[in-house]
Amino acid sequence: MRRRSPEPLVWLLFSAGGMAAALAVPVLLFLFGVAFPLGWLPSPDHAHLLSLLRSPITKVVLFGLCVLALFHWAHRFRYTLYDGLRLKKLSGLIILLCYGGALVGSAIAGYVLLRA
Repeated sequence: MRRRSPEPLVWLLFSAGGMAAALAVPVLLFLFGVAFPLGWLPSPDHAHLLSLLRSPITKVVLFGLCVLALFHWAHRFRYTLYDGLRLKKLSGLIILLCYGGALVGSAIAGYVLLRA
């Protein structure tokens, strides 16, 4: 029996991460980096943001966004190293560093969100 490749799952995480990052990150950057500091919108107070962050639904959404964005980065960076720099001979090390970095980053995001 032939062993199945995990490649479809990796491509699924890549596409989901790209979609989530493309939709959510620009909105968050606009709100917290432009609109609130410039006074275009009334900025929420610290107590309101903290209560929002303590909600389990918010934690799950932020964790999902972090995980998907990290795996999107890992897959894109892996193929940049393969095709752009032609380092396909180091594929084992590249896979370990890219996806291992995404896993470590996901664990750190989970830890930070659980402590909030």
